[in-house]
Amino acid sequence: MSSPAVPLADGGRAGGHRSRRPAPPAPALPAAVLDALPAPTVLLDGDGTVLVRNAAWAQADLAGTVLPLSVGDDYAEAVLAARDDDDVRVLLDGLGELTEHGGAPVSVDVALGPAPVGRWVHVQAARLDDSGQLVVTHTDITASVEAVRDGARRALYDHLTDLPNRVHLQELVEAELARVDGRSTAVLVLDVDEFKSVNDSLGHDAGDLLIRQVASRLSHAVGELDTVGRMGGDEFVVLGRDVDAAGAHDLAERCRAAFTEPFALAGAMVPLTASIGVAVADAGTHTAADLVRDADLAKYAAKAAGRNTVTAFSDDLRASAQRRLRVTTELSDAIEAGQMVVHYQPLLHLRTRTVTGVEALVRWEHPERGLLPPSEFVPVAEASGLVDELTRWVLATVARDAAAWDAMGLPLTAAVNISATHMGSGTLVSDVTRALTTSGLRPERLVLELTETSVAEDPERAAEQFAELRVSGIEVSIDDFGSGFSCLGQIVSMPAGILKIDKSLVQGIAGSGHKQASQSAAAVETVVSLARACGMRSVAEGVETPEQLATVAALGCTYAQGFVIARPMPAEDLPRWLGSRSRRRAALAG
Repeated sequence: MSSPAVPLADGGRAGGHRSRRPAPPAPALPAAVLDALPAPTVLLDGDGTVLVRNAAWAQADLAGTVLPLSVGDDYAEAVLAARDDDDVRVLLDGLGELTEHGGAPVSVDVALGPAPVGRWVHVQAARLDDSGQLVVTHTDITASVEAVRDGARRALYDHLTDLPNRVHLQELVEAELARVDGRSTAVLVLDVDEFKSVNDSLGHDAGDLLIRQVASRLSHAVGELDTVGRMGGDEFVVLGRDVDAAGAHDLAERCRAAFTEPFALAGAMVPLTASIGVAVADAGTHTAADLVRDADLAKYAAKAAGRNTVTAFSDDLRASAQRRLRVTTELSDAIEAGQMVVHYQPLLHLRTRTVTGVEALVRWEHPERGLLPPSEFVPVAEASGLVDELTRWVLATVARDAAAWDAMGLPLTAAVNISATHMGSGTLVSDVTRALTTSGLRPERLVLELTETSVAEDPERAAEQFAELRVSGIEVSIDDFGSGFSCLGQIVSMPAGILKIDKSLVQGIAGSGHKQASQSAAAVETVVSLARACGMRSVAEGVETPEQLATVAALGCTYAQGFVIARPMPAEDLPRWLGSRSRRRAALAG
C-alpha cells in the first residue's frame, strides 16, 4: 500500500472512483474474531483489498459517513477518497511498510472526511502472518481531539458537573484572599456520607448521577455571590464571598438542608446526608491552600462526630492534624531536598533480545529509614494531595535522563507510572508537555502507564487524556492487566498501544502444580492474543526465572521485564550495564 496507484483528477487529487476487486473467501475464524471487537475493523489482503468487515463496521457512524467500505474495495483508494493529505499518506505508507516487511504495529491518528470538519480516527494495524494480511481497527476520537482544542476550559472545570475544578477553585479562593477591602472569605468542604456504598450497591452510573444531583442542589442552595466547585470524587467546595463566621455557618446549614429530600437513583429514593467543614479567613491572613486545608480538616472532624454535621475549624484541629501529617510533611520536604531518586528497570524485546526501554521506579532515600520503595510513601502522597507534585518531579527527572541517554546513542523509551489521582486532576497533559519541553526529549521516547483498575475508575476521562497524549506522539500503556476485573470492552477500546500482563499471571507459569502452570500460561496467551488483535504490544511483568522468560517468549509476548533480566538500577548505572550486556552477547556470538 505504499504510494498506492489511485486514479488522479483535478490537479492530482484523488477522485471519487473506487475500484472493487473480487475478494478471495476469508477464513471463518478471523471473521468471528473481528466481530468480537467493539471498534470498526477490517481484514486486508496483502494488496490492500478488503477481505472482511466486522459487525461493528456497519453500525459505526464514521464507517457509514466518512469511510464507506465494502468487501472487495481497495482500502487505500477509499481512504484517499475520504481525505488526501500528508497524514493520510503517512498512514498508507506505514501500512504498506507493515505489509511488505512486518515490524511493529502501526498506530496513528488521522483526520478523515471533508475538511475542515471531518472526523478524527485512531487507526491501529497489525500484521497477521507472512502473507502480509493486516487487521486494521478504526476508533472515532473526534470528541477527544475537539476537547483538546477546548483545553483551557477543560483544565478549569470538572467534566462531570461542569463546576470549577480543584485548580480553578484554588485560583478563585486566592483571588478573594487577595482583596484589599477587608472582607472575610469562607470555604466549606463537603462530602457525601456513604457515597462509596452508593457506588458499590448501585454502580458507578448511579454514583455519577448522584454527583450531578448534589451539584445542582448545592448550586441552588448558595447565594448569588457564592461559588460551588468539585474537588473530585464526592467532595465539593463552596466559596462564600463577604461571609463572616456566623454567615458561613448559615451557608453550611443551607447546604446540609439540600440533602433533606432523598435522591432518585436507579429507580429508588435514596436518603443521604453530608458532612461539612467550615473555615473563615480575613483577606491577607491565609493562602488558598491553607484555607481549603483547614476546612477539609474540619470536614474530617464532622465525619468523626457522627456525620450529617457542620464543624468549624479550630486551632485544636490544626494541632491534631499536624501530628497526623508528619509523614506527609517529611515527604514534601523530601521532594524539595532531593531525597527522591529514580531507578530504572530494563525492558527486553523478546524477538531480538535487545533492551529497548526502561520503566522508571521512584524511591525515597530517607535520612533515617534508608531506601524506601513506592509502597511506603506513594499512598501517603495520594491521600495528601502530593502525588501530582511527586509525579511532576518524576516526569522531569525521567525526561532529563532519557534525553541524556538519547544523546549518548542509547535511544531508550522510558515508562512513567501515573496515579489515577493525577489522571483526574486535569493537569496531566500540561505536566507531561512541560517535562518534554524542558528536557528536549522527543515525545515518542516517553510512555505513560496507568493501571487497569485506575482506567476502569473513569474510562471516559482516561480515554480522552490517552487520545490527547497520543496525538502528540507519546505512547500509552495499560499496566497490571489481569490483576482486576474491569470491563473488557473498556480496555480494548482505549487508545493505548501497550498492554502489560500482571506479574501474578506470569509468575504462575512456574507454579508448583502442573494445572496452575497450564492455566497461567493459557491466561498469558489469551492476553497476548487480545493485545495483538487490538494492535497493541504486550509486556510480561515480573519475569523472575529463565523458565518464565522462555515461556512468555514462546507465548508471543513482545517484551518482558523482571529480575531475570535486570533489577532496577540508578540512571548512571544503566549505560554501563547495557555496555557490559552488549559485550557478553558479542562474546557469546563469537
